[in-house]
Amino acid sequence: MDETLAGKKYQSLAVWRHCVERIELEWRSFLTAREDRLRHGGESEKVAEAILEDLFTGVLGWSKGDLAYQISCQVGRADIVLGQNLMKELVIEVKRPGTLSPGRRTLYAAVEQARRYADEQHVSHIAASDGRYLYAADVGKGGLNDRVLVDLADHTPPRALWWLSVHGIYRACEDVSHCLPALETEPDSVSGESPLIAPLLHPKHQLPAGCFAYVGNANDPSTWKLPYLFADGRADGKRLPKAIQALLSNYRGVKVGGIPEQALPDVFRRLGRIADTEGKLPPRAVNPALVYQNLALELEQLGIRRRDGAWT
Repeated sequence: MDETLAGKKYQSLAVWRHCVERIELEWRSFLTAREDRLRHGGESEKVAEAILEDLFTGVLGWSKGDLAYQISCQVGRADIVLGQNLMKELVIEVKRPGTLSPGRRTLYAAVEQARRYADEQHVSHIAASDGRYLYAADVGKGGLNDRVLVDLADHTPPRALWWLSVHGIYRACEDVSHCLPALETEPDSVSGESPLIAPLLHPKHQLPAGCFAYVGNANDPSTWKLPYLFADGRADGKRLPKAIQALLSNYRGVKVGGIPEQALPDVFRRLGRIADTEGKLPPRAVNPALVYQNLALELEQLGIRRRDGAWT
């Protein structure tokens, strides 16, 4: 899942170079320790937590105090919260090894739980992992923005982990092309598990927060606007065009209440990405419906387009 990261501004940072050197130096040892922890098969969630502790403290520059202090606090019901100097940076929802895969639907329940914890604690980054796949996103402007998706069993040291390092976590992510293509792909079958905590549902639509194009607070369904996905994360063919049309009307002066103006570009990007994935936007769609033509036009006017597999 890693890519050759060339010509990016952040690569000029000394802390980036040092972090990459450390990832490449420590990766073989991390893989060996990970394989040892998984040697029996059928391991519990605690094993996945131990693997993540190895990753963050042994590879990514966090101290055991940054990790252990937050674990001892058990903020909300989050499995792990990483932070420094009492500033919480990253909420991680941990699942039993072998229960996640690199597709949006299988990460969905874990991400939903992490988002609710993060909103309760005003933490701006969330992650979900089963000790193999690790997905992280930024919380902001009414939704989640992909940050990292890596396979922790990959023998190639994933440089993208810089964005979760002690010096990278607080920086705005400049490159997500390494994770979006994988996230848009769902395997035919997965060995997922049901969440231990029932998802909070919108009282009218009976959908969790992640099914809405705008979410002001994951713990307050009255702030969730524009449903466009099914509960399992698949695009809802009926709701998606209605959400797009409502947003287009909002942008042209007919307000959809509760969506701040500054959040509109991100909501457009969110809807544009799923519409493109579904083959509804040109050039993938030879004869797109008018609502998708109008969406494509608005995205172009906002300077939002697909570049190297990512919507930016």
